[in-house]
Amino acid sequence: MSRTFNPLYLAAAATGLAAGAFAGLRLIRSTPIPDGAVVLITGGSRGLGLAIAHRFAQKPVRLVLASRNRGELEQAQATLLAAHPHLAPENFYLVAADLAQPSECQRLVAETIARYGRIDVLVNNAGIIEVGPIEAQPVEAFERAMQVNFFAALYTTWAALPHMRQQSPLTGNRRASIVNIASIGGKLAVPHMLPYSAAKFALVGFSEGLHAELRHKGIRVTTVCPGLMRTGGEAHAQFVGDTEFERRWFDFAAKTPGVATTAEHAANKIYAATEQGRAEITITPQAWVAARFAGLAPETLQFSNALVDKYILPEAP
Repeated sequence: MSRTFNPLYLAAAATGLAAGAFAGLRLIRSTPIPDGAVVLITGGSRGLGLAIAHRFAQKPVRLVLASRNRGELEQAQATLLAAHPHLAPENFYLVAADLAQPSECQRLVAETIARYGRIDVLVNNAGIIEVGPIEAQPVEAFERAMQVNFFAALYTTWAALPHMRQQSPLTGNRRASIVNIASIGGKLAVPHMLPYSAAKFALVGFSEGLHAELRHKGIRVTTVCPGLMRTGGEAHAQFVGDTEFERRWFDFAAKTPGVATTAEHAANKIYAATEQGRAEITITPQAWVAARFAGLAPETLQFSNALVDKYILPEAP
């Protein structure tokens, strides 16, 4: 019996081969993080920032960790030293700073340059989350979210860029890397997280444009859009409206395996994307699908979100 040729098989095989070839090309063109690289991580004392520090610390790098709380920074350093004995205290520099203030961002960069003379990787990870219905969100919540989730990355990047453009590469032809930790909330607006989404949308646009303008100048900019992660960040989120109900749904989404990934998994993805000079990555399959659905069917997505807001999320007070 003769078999009927199905062109879909050929298309699927071609797609698989193309994906494999593209992944192989990424590895070939990857630039390993050089020994002695200076890695500056904002929001580096806990959660995803600390997980990223752990991943970079597997190599002999110099880590600059920034956070508002000096005690948390010292605890993070102790944890990193215990986990990575090839590092020494002089491989760390801790900066307690409120990055919502432009002068503090500039001080962070100035102290890093004074200490180590360069910045090879800048990870803009500092962020805050405010959860609740729009009726309960004051305009100050938007201002706070923009200051920390967007302007802190802008101010820190602007202070670091002149040094990055002048410094010689440690290896190869890449002068530096900038990694902006945005969110799937910067690709689609999440109900009851409007201040957060507005700021992350701004960060995604800034980061994508920055990549286009700096790539050919030897500076790679990677936009990271994670989905839900089990980072412990829910303990520091601010809730308004029916705070107990808001906290329950947010905690469930942030802590449930299969729904949220681990900070360690995300950190591994971010490290690999930095080495490969990726323009953008989306972490978790759910976030990948959601981002593409938002691009293909934005009106349908907004209608679906409206149904979620009406029938699943807590009512506004």
